[in-house]
Amino acid sequence: MGTSLTPEFWERFAVLLVLAVGLIGVLTAAFDGLAVRLLRRRPLKGLPKAPHRPVRRDHRTSVHC
Repeated sequence: MGTSLTPEFWERFAVLLVLAVGLIGVLTAAFDGLAVRLLRRRPLKGLPKAPHRPVRRDHRTSVHC
C-alpha cells in the first residue's frame, strides 16, 4: 500500500528547506566574521623575518681580479 505525498507535505518541506538554507547562510557569515576577527587580533608568527643586514664597517677589503 503506497502513500502519496500531499501538497501540504510539499509546502512544509519547502518552508523548512528555505529556513534551513537561510540559517546555514547566517551561521556561515557569522563564523567567517569571527574567524577574520581572530586572525586580525593574533600576530602572525609563521612569517619569516627579514634577514639581518651585515654590519657596515669603515674598512672594506679590496677585491682584485
